[in-house]
Amino acid sequence: MQWLITAFVAVRDFMELGGPVLALIGWTIFGMWVLIVERMIYFQTGLRKLRTDIHDTWESRSERRSWHAHQIRDGMISRYSMSASVSVPIVQTLVALCPLLGLMGTVTGMIEVFDAMAYSGSGNARSMASGVSKATIPTMAGMVGALSGVFLVTMLTRRVETEVEILEDDLTMDH
Repeated sequence: MQWLITAFVAVRDFMELGGPVLALIGWTIFGMWVLIVERMIYFQTGLRKLRTDIHDTWESRSERRSWHAHQIRDGMISRYSMSASVSVPIVQTLVALCPLLGLMGTVTGMIEVFDAMAYSGSGNARSMASGVSKATIPTMAGMVGALSGVFLVTMLTRRVETEVEILEDDLTMDH
């Protein structure tokens, strides 16, 4: 239990060092990871069931060669593709947002540095240190969030493409 309290205090201190923009970055990264984990779980559960249902529906058709059957097949594949990639564009947007929020943190931290310099002159390093940390920590946090997200959104996009290709191969046109 002590480790939990220690971790909470460390996170709280880190968030205070970065200022209010760091909290926004933290929530953005948290939302991004929630959506990534949701997609990974969905690929293992709901998407598999949907693929099985689509495959069974297609196999139960007596006729698969007409133009009408091709349109039904294309519709099934499209529905599957849309279901697989539901929140991927949102994750991509959150990944792109992380460095921009980091830049916003840099600007707000530098404003604080300039305010400290205006009040106490350029010789007071202690008053400038707080603003410098509020400028650099959000930048670092935004970049770390974006880097982790870029890797995983690429992985999710490839997985969606692979899943759709597998379904297209499964829905044969013979009969």
